[in-house]
Parts: sequence; C-alpha cells; structure tokens
Amino acid sequence: MDPVIESIRQELNNHADPEIQKTSQRFFKEPISCYGMRTATVIAIAKTYWKEIKLRDKQEIFALCEELYRSGYMEESFIVSEWTYRLSGRYEREDIAVFRQWIDTYITNWASCDGFCNHTMGDFIDTYPEYIDELKRWTKSENRWMRRAAAVSLIIPAKHGRFLDESLEIATLLLTDSDDMVQKGYGWLLKEASRKHTDDVFSFVLAHKKEMPRTALRYAIELMPKKLKAEAMKKDW
Repeated sequence: MDPVIESIRQELNNHADPEIQKTSQRFFKEPISCYGMRTATVIAIAKTYWKEIKLRDKQEIFALCEELYRSGYMEESFIVSEWTYRLSGRYEREDIAVFRQWIDTYITNWASCDGFCNHTMGDFIDTYPEYIDELKRWTKSENRWMRRAAAVSLIIPAKHGRFLDESLEIATLLLTDSDDMVQKGYGWLLKEASRKHTDDVFSFVLAHKKEMPRTALRYAIELMPKKLKAEAMKKDW
C-alpha cells in the first residue's frame, strides 16, 4: 500500500465519529460503509494530501484513486472526487475509459455518484463535449448509477446555460426510468437547465408530463415561478 493511502486511512480513522456513522445511514436506502465524519473534514484531508501527490504522474494518481475506491468507504470516494477534479487541465480523451469503469464498478450511492460526476465528469465534458454521446449510451446501462451519472454529469454546465439540447435529450432517454434515483437525477438536471432556459424546460415538461414520473417533474419545476409550477402540476383528465 502506498504510504499516502496508509496515512489518509489513519487520519480518517482518527476523525471517525460513531454517532455520525450511525446517523449517516438514514440518508441512503442502500447500505453504506462510512467512517462517520463531516464532509468538510474529508475535503480538508483530501486537500492536505493533494499537496503531497499533485506532482506525481497522472496515471499514478489514478492508481491511488482506485485504491481508495476499492475500500468501499464513502469518505474515501469523496477524496477521489476531490483529487480528480484537481486534475482538471490534465484530462485526456482516453480518461473517459477510466471514469466509466470507476462509476460502473465502485459507485454505489447517490453521494459518491454526484460528488464525482458533478465536478470531474462535468469538467471533462466541458473539455471534450463530443463525449456527451458517451453519456447518452450510459442511459441504457443496467447499472442505476451509470444512468444517474448520465444526467448529473451535466449539472454544472447546465447551471451555466450550456448543453441545453443535450440535457433535454438525456432527460428524454431517461424519461420513463422506474428508478427513483435516476428520476431525481434527470429532474435535477432539468431544474439546473431551467435557471437560464426556463421557457424551454417548461415546454419540455408540459410536452412530457403525462409520461414523466411525478418525482422527476417536481424536481424539474422547483425553481420556476408559482404560475408555471401550478400549470405543470395540473392534472390533465
């Protein structure tokens, strides 16, 4: 084991709080493994150790990330998310294969999914927008976290008004997904897209409201004016 990983795990154990560990589970439907600590503490640890590894070869950093992921602990996945986002500017097209494999293999809850996809994947897609086609393929995955990743990877760009057509296309591909984590993921994407494109997202919701699960619909209209919300929620008999 790399000494950096050993030191990180020792520090995580030192900060572990049994009470936080016990209460953390209530935010997740699936079982999770966690040390039990505030996210801010984990990020502070990630930043500290980033200073020690940032000059290493990217593939070596990726190997450290994979070692952290293999533990199955949520806090270690948060460190991966922090480190890979700090590699922004060093991404290459072939990194998509690594990111895809990590999501498919190691991500097992919404917090790890969103932590990695919002920032690392969002920045990767901003850098290489042609890989939105990859996200579209993920919508067909049997893995619920891959399908959620297809949507939440565009959250940050959508918030800033980018990739509207692509966001609507991914929402269409996921429209009738029966998994609530996927519904919340693409609903969230629509909500963020509505910040800059309210009319477009509202039109999309109205056009698809009969098929769209209510969970996704409520997320999508969350930021809209009351009048539009009422129209979207109105039942068509």
